[in-house]
Amino acid sequence: MATAWLTPFSVTSSAKSNSTSPPILFHPPSKLSTTNSFPHKSYYKRREFLKGLSLIPLILFTNKPPPSQAKEIEVGSYLPPSPSDPSFVLFKASIKDTPALRAGNVEPYQFILPPTWKQMPVANILSGNYCQPKCAEPWVEVKFEDEKQGKVQVVASPLIRLTNKRNASIEDIGSPENLIASLGPFVTGNTYDPDELLETSVEKLGNQTYYKYVLETPFALTGTHNLAKATAKGNTVVLFVASANEKQWQSSQKTLQAILDSFQV
Repeated sequence: MATAWLTPFSVTSSAKSNSTSPPILFHPPSKLSTTNSFPHKSYYKRREFLKGLSLIPLILFTNKPPPSQAKEIEVGSYLPPSPSDPSFVLFKASIKDTPALRAGNVEPYQFILPPTWKQMPVANILSGNYCQPKCAEPWVEVKFEDEKQGKVQVVASPLIRLTNKRNASIEDIGSPENLIASLGPFVTGNTYDPDELLETSVEKLGNQTYYKYVLETPFALTGTHNLAKATAKGNTVVLFVASANEKQWQSSQKTLQAILDSFQV
């Protein structure tokens, strides 16, 4: 049976038995012609048509970057200079930036960045997009990064996860140490050990209180050095994290501290 599929044959008269039959091009025996074993012209037309269809996505999207890469350009090309320090640019989050801001779950926040940093995509499952407006677990708002200096991210947690009191202030939730014990894994990206906490402080900006942290986290996924700042407003606790590995920390510690200090809700 296998030989019959691979060997050309002819079913015409014996007078033509000495002629060489043309090759069979991937057609089952039931489709072969008794006079000509070449595929019908419609086969080529159909093949060309399908080939044309396969090129349509390339034509439509060749010049359009994927959504996940759409914002991976230097922030200095589209954000305004910071009024307090023109060597930085100012990022002000608005409803167009995140699902939680659109849902009204997070108050607008802002911070400064070096102009060479880039905004990174946040995976849909981490963004809270699937659970707004009633998320039970923390989610990532925005992320920015520079390979030479480090990275920052804004994490939001539902207030009810930390306290039953509605519209609680951060002081109502507890001490700086109590808060970081609950949110520490969202600073490190994996686990939190109280021994990693080097320093805490409390800062007042207007009517808003912020807890600030310095952590040395040798086993953290985010980096060996982490700075964090947290506050509560409305029904959400907002946590700002600046992270760096050892090499980045040596050259950019002051820059990361300046970014952290600028964060406010």
